[in-house]
Amino acid sequence: MFLDERARGLEDQHLGAQCNSGAFRMAEEVELSHIQSASEMAEGKDGKHNFQSMMFLEPTEASIDIKALLVKKAKKICSCTPAKVKDLIFSFLPVLEWLPRYKPREYLLGDIMSGVIVGILLVPQSIAYSLLAGQEPIYGLYTSFFASIIYFVFGTSRHISVGIFGVLCLMVGQVVDREVERVGYHMEPRVPSGLRREMAIYVNTTSLAVNQTLCDRSCYAIVVGATVTFVAGVYQVALGFFQVGFVSVYLSDSLLSGFVTGASFTILTSQVKYLLGLDIPRSSGIGSLVTTWINIFKNIHKTNICDLITSFLCLLALVPTKELNEHFKSRLKAPIPIELVVIVAATLASHFGKLKENYGSSIAGHIPTGFLPPHPPKWDLIPSVAIDAVAIAIIGFAITVSLSEMFAKKHGYTVKANQEMYAIGFCNIIPSFFHCFTTSAALAKTLVKESTGCRTQISGVVTALVILLVLLLIAPLFYSLQKCVLGVITIVNLRGALRKFRDLPKMWHLSKVDTVIWLVTMAASALISTEIGLLIGVCFSMLCIIVRTQRPEASLLGQVAETEMYESLSAYKNLRMKPGIVVFRFEAPLYYVNKECFKSTLYKQTGVNPARVKAAKKKAAKRMLKEKRANSDGSPADVSVQLVTEPLVCHTIVIDCCAVQFLDTAGIHTLKEICKDYEEIGIQVLLAKCNASVRGSLHRGEYFKKGEPNVLFHSVHQAVDFALGTHKHNGCSAAKE
Repeated sequence: MFLDERARGLEDQHLGAQCNSGAFRMAEEVELSHIQSASEMAEGKDGKHNFQSMMFLEPTEASIDIKALLVKKAKKICSCTPAKVKDLIFSFLPVLEWLPRYKPREYLLGDIMSGVIVGILLVPQSIAYSLLAGQEPIYGLYTSFFASIIYFVFGTSRHISVGIFGVLCLMVGQVVDREVERVGYHMEPRVPSGLRREMAIYVNTTSLAVNQTLCDRSCYAIVVGATVTFVAGVYQVALGFFQVGFVSVYLSDSLLSGFVTGASFTILTSQVKYLLGLDIPRSSGIGSLVTTWINIFKNIHKTNICDLITSFLCLLALVPTKELNEHFKSRLKAPIPIELVVIVAATLASHFGKLKENYGSSIAGHIPTGFLPPHPPKWDLIPSVAIDAVAIAIIGFAITVSLSEMFAKKHGYTVKANQEMYAIGFCNIIPSFFHCFTTSAALAKTLVKESTGCRTQISGVVTALVILLVLLLIAPLFYSLQKCVLGVITIVNLRGALRKFRDLPKMWHLSKVDTVIWLVTMAASALISTEIGLLIGVCFSMLCIIVRTQRPEASLLGQVAETEMYESLSAYKNLRMKPGIVVFRFEAPLYYVNKECFKSTLYKQTGVNPARVKAAKKKAAKRMLKEKRANSDGSPADVSVQLVTEPLVCHTIVIDCCAVQFLDTAGIHTLKEICKDYEEIGIQVLLAKCNASVRGSLHRGEYFKKGEPNVLFHSVHQAVDFALGTHKHNGCSAAKE
């Protein structure tokens, strides 16, 4: 009985195996009925072989009702439901969405810690960068305060620190210097600083010449800076409204890095006069870096020894401590606030040593407390600064969006690029009415903010409170602070951008094109001007893209042994080529720019130029006729021998289209022309691995002749099998004949 059960068990296993085998074969047959091997041929009753096309995809014919579509869109836009209104408000004011879910026990300590530390670091930097923008120190504090509060309301990033950014300050400062000089302010203001606050209220924006007794150079400078900031903010909000954030994709990482490094040289150059205590005019326009250095060397004999010694001592304190902060950032709970320490020590030394009275050192002067009343921008100045504001707006939102996305990806949340443009735009528009200048996210302060425990933008509010404390109480204590100290702080903060030169060998190894873009943008931004340098960088970057698609990589492919894969013969060894079949890959879209390159490269790689082959045949035919006329006794057999030409190296060319993203009209005509030319000399052209866009273009461009099958292939291997089968079939047919 045991044997019977065992026998029945074995029988069941055998039947199950047969069923499984049958099911497997059935699945194979179903699959092969959809995609058949190109080497298989279906033989009909008449004994002829019928080749099956490799693609059975039939495009859908979607009829679009424009009227219905417009009505649907209009209903969607015009419909107003409580849920839609709520979503709209929450998307425009993200603080309403995340603040109710705030976890004080988990987040508050880290936010307070990071906010206080960033605020302490931001105070000296705000004062220092004010000089870079051509403004009084108080306006830098205003800018940092308002930017932190406004981004807290509108921003979607939890970590970035929005405030003063050196490159934007430089760009604003160049516009300020130009406009201030245009209206006749060539000299530094002589009006006591304590009176400027009252004077700012009485700025007459329509008749400056009449009111020059009420508004000095400093007053007009902040009017210009606020107007530029307002226009830049309007541009950024407009970009967000029309959802054209894609503009930032034209500013690649290498381009932005080169621009920042080039602008850093200009920033460094502009601060050297403060380190040396020189009173020289600030150069602007094309070649300002070279002009500034010429003026520095012309006046080097006027160096203030006290400012030079102070600058040297500050450098000795700042640079090593900054290096220690970076080297031990993983061990330190918070970076050493060396900038604040240096400012406090230098202010005390200048005050008690009476460096201005005894040695003529240049000091910050009176910094008032409190806030100025709001004032609108100078409307009639907008046409003069509108073009300058374009570059400022683009750089500001590009840096902000890129930093937001970088830290969001690192910490596992998402940011809205268009909302970020709204946020940074309002960080410029609203503060421009409160005597502020352009802001954006800053990498150095964002890194400090993240590393000290920041969890949300509550830390930005804490930073604003620290700056508010300075504005209301502490600001006047910086009266005796030397400007050379602020210049040293600015220069030391450029170390990160200038260190990019150390990364050039690695960048060159990764991408030579990106390295060249970096060098061109850096040199143009430093030697010509920041705005023109940015424009040159964008144009050169786009030119590199055009050149790379105009002269792309193209190669012949060979089969990897025992696989159906085909790879480049120039990149890998031990690849096999099927006799009489050439596989060609073109690694770029085929359009009007590179169509000639495609043809010439194909002819060169395959070794077959249809025009030359046809020309050779015509030449042989003419020679035959000429010899026939010359020798009337020549036999036909002798003539036919003379018509024999060299055999072609292939009978089929397979074009791998996997890297061809799209075709335009010129590209379709090029493929049709190539197919026709090769067909005339007995070579068939097959296309493989075409994407949906390319297939649609071929269909619309009538690449396939009417009444003939659309022979396209899912893979190169199928195309090669098809070519082998076709050639074998044609050879058999010729032998029978």
